Amino acid sequence: MKALPPAAALVAALFAQNAAAACYVVYGPNQDIVYRAAEPPVDMSRQIHETLPLVAPGATMVFSSDTTGCEITINKLPLMASQSAPTAVPMPRAARADRG
Repeated sequence: MKALPPAAALVAALFAQNAAAACYVVYGPNQDIVYRAAEPPVDMSRQIHETLPLVAPGATMVFSSDTTGCEITINKLPLMASQSAPTAVPMPRAARADRG
């Protein structure tokens, strides 16, 4: 078996670490905290720009490994989409031609 070059071993070690954050904070459009908890408010297997607007339109999410301030959960979100795939937003239909 061939040994990995040092740079490749370093990259592999960095990506092998747990990628989970310890605290998720969502700021509403007016910069008020609308969500803060150890669990993500959205499905993190998808891109944030796809899921966050479905839960909190105009919001921004910040997450870190620091748990300071995350001891008390805040949840003012109108819709909780955690651990589920977001539903598709229906698009308006085009007007039909008059058949008369």
